[in-house]
Amino acid sequence: MGDVLSQSEIDALLNALASGQVTADEVKQEDLANKVRLYDFKRPNKFSKDQIHTLQVIYENYCRSLTTYFSAHLRTLVQISVMSVDQLTYEEFIRSIPNPTIVNIFKMTPLEGNGIMEVNPSIAFSIIDRLFGGTGQPPNKIRGLTEIEQSVFQKTTRRMLDNFTEAWENIAQIHASLEVIETNPQFVQIVAPTEMVVLVTLDCRIGETEGMINICLPYILLEPIISKLSAHFWFSSSAKGRTQEQLDALRARLQKAEVPLTVLLGQTTLNVSELLDLQKGDVIQLDNQVSEELVIMVGQRKKYLGRPGVVGSKLGVQITSTFDEGVEINDE
Repeated sequence: MGDVLSQSEIDALLNALASGQVTADEVKQEDLANKVRLYDFKRPNKFSKDQIHTLQVIYENYCRSLTTYFSAHLRTLVQISVMSVDQLTYEEFIRSIPNPTIVNIFKMTPLEGNGIMEVNPSIAFSIIDRLFGGTGQPPNKIRGLTEIEQSVFQKTTRRMLDNFTEAWENIAQIHASLEVIETNPQFVQIVAPTEMVVLVTLDCRIGETEGMINICLPYILLEPIISKLSAHFWFSSSAKGRTQEQLDALRARLQKAEVPLTVLLGQTTLNVSELLDLQKGDVIQLDNQVSEELVIMVGQRKKYLGRPGVVGSKLGVQITSTFDEGVEINDE
């Protein structure tokens, strides 16, 4: 159905026809030109705007979890965000990435087929350098990974793919696993060159190093769940709340979290001059008696009381009682 003209637009068109400024043939040709759209059959758009938008929401969540993981793992400032979500042919994607680069081929079980996570070499070497205790600066000249570097980066890639499960949980229960790592994109052929793929480009900044992470998902990989890639399905799934399986998985992750455990032997107060005069062999008297129980801290909270002792050749503490509620150390 064509656009509805207002009365003023109708009057202007009639006046133009009456004055000879435009002819009826010109109006017909212009109307025909507006109805004709160019369409490239070599690049059919298989993903709708709604599906593209849903993928962007999925990977915005993925960026948040990935930022949290890298910030804690690398102990530096990390910022990751979605730069763009586009659909193009697989051949265009392969030609757009540098050589050499880090191409991670992965599976998304139970979906059939493979996807690609391409990590810019500057980002990959920055991660490896931080893991080896460096400042996170990539080398001046990009090169391929050594065997040791590839082994280290494989572990990082697997952790990056583990976050896929959480990002996709409102759409489908998938598990991403690494298949192989390649450095030459020309040797990677997961689908036909003319097959349509969706390309999610992430902007990644680690310290002073900036680069891109490209996630390539072929249409044939997402085809079984393509109908679920809609905003309606996403928000309806989010409103259902967490299932028991998700709660169990969350509980398992929390149980693996490490927390510092500290035994407080006692306290005392020294002035600056006394502190400066301390020498090797001096004895500092604490406020605890030998027979008193020691306070055991979990994080910054008083959690247990216990008695010191020896376990084999190591020092230890035996828990004798528990505080009803964790008490902040600053409360006193």
